Amino acid sequence: MTAIKTVVTLVSALLLSPLLMAEEAAERTATERWLELQRSGLQASAKAQAATPAERELALQRWLDNQHPIPEYFQQDVEGELER
Repeated sequence: MTAIKTVVTLVSALLLSPLLMAEEAAERTATERWLELQRSGLQASAKAQAATPAERELALQRWLDNQHPIPEYFQQDVEGELER
């Protein structure tokens, strides 16, 4: 009797899993879909794109010279103001 219950449970899980996956896919946000597309590489360019050493150096320097550096610690319980 236990073997039959196990088989029924496995068959039920196999039959229901596509339905559950479809339901989960419908609930995903646009951001999640974009991230999945990026991660999968399905829309990646066929042409390899690489930066030259000079471009990499300029990008690094721009990052180092950032006008808004990331602080080591964020202040707690501080509220910002919204411009209207």
